[in-house]
Amino acid sequence: MTQIINALGFRNGSATRHAPLEDVQGIFSGSLIAALGLYCLAGAGLLTGSTAGIAFLLHYAFGVNFGLAFFLLNLPFFYLSWKRLGLAFTIKTFIAIGLTSVLADVQSRFLQISSIHPAWAALLGGLLLGFGLLALYRHRASLGGVGILGIYLQERFGIRAGLTQLAIDLCVLAAAFFVTTPGVVFYSVLGAVVLNLFVAINHRSDRYIAL
Repeated sequence: MTQIINALGFRNGSATRHAPLEDVQGIFSGSLIAALGLYCLAGAGLLTGSTAGIAFLLHYAFGVNFGLAFFLLNLPFFYLSWKRLGLAFTIKTFIAIGLTSVLADVQSRFLQISSIHPAWAALLGGLLLGFGLLALYRHRASLGGVGILGIYLQERFGIRAGLTQLAIDLCVLAAAFFVTTPGVVFYSVLGAVVLNLFVAINHRSDRYIAL
């Protein structure tokens, strides 16, 4: 009975290993919070970086479904994930991306944002995305794309995942000038900075280790 309780995660005797139920709730919660962050950004017409930013660009410029674009754009990164970070990480990340894609699309059925200032959307959206990513990272998962690359570089070379993502995100956001206004780009950059600084400060392998 004790082994079953530990396996489900109600009482985990190992400080460095998450039980299956802990992974389930962590991945679901992280995906839900991240989807809410994306919805806040979309409510003000903002973007973010990484593959989510590219999905936003396709959505705003061509009307492509955001959730579908986000899922498909992440597919090429699964090979790097499998080769460099292992099968378990890849499966968890695939589930997290699928959940976030679906939740981002159905969010409007349960929550409507009629008006939100872009500065508040940038701050709130960036923090929510940061919390979501942090939950996923701590359960050995991510939202794919640059997140996979960021975690690999952190574990291989000690470069913080948040700083890697910030550099690439700024490149993605620079492309936003071709599809939206400078004001939207400014607030989108603000949201990306909030997101990545939050992750860089709070996600450190020397402070939190979970296998």
